Amino acid sequence: MTAATATQGRGAARTPVHGLTVLYDAECALCTHLRGWLERQPQLVPLELLPAGSAGARARFPGLDHAATLDEVTVVGDLGQVYRGSRAWIVVLWALREHRPLAHRLSTPAGAVLARGAVLAAAKWRGAQWQGQARGGQWGGRVYRRGDGWVYRPDTGWTYEPPSCADGGCPTR
Repeated sequence: MTAATATQGRGAARTPVHGLTVLYDAECALCTHLRGWLERQPQLVPLELLPAGSAGARARFPGLDHAATLDEVTVVGDLGQVYRGSRAWIVVLWALREHRPLAHRLSTPAGAVLARGAVLAAAKWRGAQWQGQARGGQWGGRVYRRGDGWVYRPDTGWTYEPPSCADGGCPTR
């Protein structure tokens, strides 16, 4: 059997996703750990890992709600498909050679409940980390400011506030 006939039987030529971009919080210890884990996994569909809310992410996906990508894991397919939360994790697992069977199980109604629970547990752990440590001296329990202009307020969520150039610190073009 040739490689061409082997892929035809599985419908690989019709696969609608040929690449995925995973947007992750580069300032979250859990997120960066998972980024490293994903980089080491054999991939059936190439994964590009891009910091959420970064200048690169905003330039590449101008129509995306970048504040939301910092709140919830977001994956963008090469044809513009957007997956969030547990669906994002399921599609990432689907892209990995050794975890595709798990992705198929998690895509069932019963599996989706389990996947959602795992994502909620990760979000709760992430929230506890924010409240339990100083995060570089920036987290005071109220407002969290990232160096790239994104600001988190517990009552309103993430907003983008471009850095001020009042102190003359902005580069000239």
